Amino acid sequence: MGVNELGQPIGDIVQGWTAPAVPSATVLKGHYCRLERLDPEKHAEQLFAADSLDTDGGSWTYLPYGPFRDLASYQDWVTVKSRSTDPMFYAVVTTDAAGDAAVDAAVGVLSYLRITPAAGSIEVGHVHYSPLLQRQRAATEAQFLLMHHVFEDLGYRRYEWKCDALNAPSRAAAQRLGFCYEGRFRQATVVKGRNRDTAWYAITDIDWPHVQHALTTWLHSDNFDEFARQREPLRARPERT
Repeated sequence: MGVNELGQPIGDIVQGWTAPAVPSATVLKGHYCRLERLDPEKHAEQLFAADSLDTDGGSWTYLPYGPFRDLASYQDWVTVKSRSTDPMFYAVVTTDAAGDAAVDAAVGVLSYLRITPAAGSIEVGHVHYSPLLQRQRAATEAQFLLMHHVFEDLGYRRYEWKCDALNAPSRAAAQRLGFCYEGRFRQATVVKGRNRDTAWYAITDIDWPHVQHALTTWLHSDNFDEFARQREPLRARPERT
């Protein structure tokens, strides 16, 4: 913190700051999965089939859309979202190394949104994982790939996660992945006719080295036995809050 000529406290100068580019990668490759820009012709049918395994539709409760009654309606939704640049949607496609039944198939989606290069800020959201992706190594790696791209390749300063404050699984996922809780925005919006308080989380470029090391270590193949069970849990949350 500094002080200006009027004696007022002001923020520190961000040395060498240049606004980063808007994400443009069409593919982000990992070991257990790759992220491909969402494509209705390539991904919609696979995603709909994978999502249909969620028979009670509980994975859609906190999202502003879904569940979808049939492939045609889902295809229409994917077509619209695939044309959007903010949010910018990716399909999560598992690879042979994922070690589960869904090989080279689209099994989930997630996106960048609220992309604000001038502030060096970007958010991850619209995360929807089918039962084929939930609790798999690829689920964590998909999040890591987006993080790594914005911090390492593009140079963003801040990476945000927001969710319904009542969505306990999403809040737990944010903390597991290293996001720091920043507060609760009361009556932030209305979703499916219901009030939504929004919980805010973020990782900054100061937090990133610790988070990157923790995620890289956890994702390494040595951390899993022959049954793909983790040897050590993920501890990505930085000490600072």
